[in-house]
Amino acid sequence: MLIAENTAKVAGIKVSLLDPVWERELRRRLPAGVKMYTGDDFNYAELIEGDASGHSHALLGICDLIAPVAAAALSELAAGRNGAYRELLAPTVALSREIFRAPTRHYKAGVVFLAWLNGHQKHFSMASGLQSARGPAHFVRVFELSKTYWIPCASQTGGGPALFQSGVRNSEGLVVDAWLNLKTHVDPVPGVNRHHMEGEVRQLLL
Repeated sequence: MLIAENTAKVAGIKVSLLDPVWERELRRRLPAGVKMYTGDDFNYAELIEGDASGHSHALLGICDLIAPVAAAALSELAAGRNGAYRELLAPTVALSREIFRAPTRHYKAGVVFLAWLNGHQKHFSMASGLQSARGPAHFVRVFELSKTYWIPCASQTGGGPALFQSGVRNSEGLVVDAWLNLKTHVDPVPGVNRHHMEGEVRQLLL
């Protein structure tokens, strides 16, 4: 009722219900002209595409990571080519679910890791060592999932390994090297050498 009585002042609402059924029902109840902005990083592809009752607008953290492919997908959707839209955007959902999995507050580790992989920065270390909030197995999974949707239109500035320019490296090797470089130079463990840590990290990935 509050929105219905103030439609001139409400452009839309943002929700992150992580349940497409509930979001569709809430969207259906919105007054005409009031938009639904989805923050559902688990089900966004189907919610943005919409159905007979309407569609949600994207206001998502994952869009920062998949901007090139998201832009291409949304252009296809705007042109009425829903099949091409799904083909582009659907593969990104698994990556988003991994990055934003519980505890969700640690999603930034995946964001910084992909920024490094895409050459936007020289490392994926974070203030207070928060990259350690996720383990190496998570970064391997993020790496593997990011390969499933990649299209060659992201900026490559030379900061990171630019793996999509020169061919994809072995994901385990890349993550182990990056993780060990961080742990031995940014977050050193007293009395533990790199060789010992490499064995420990690889065990985690088995």
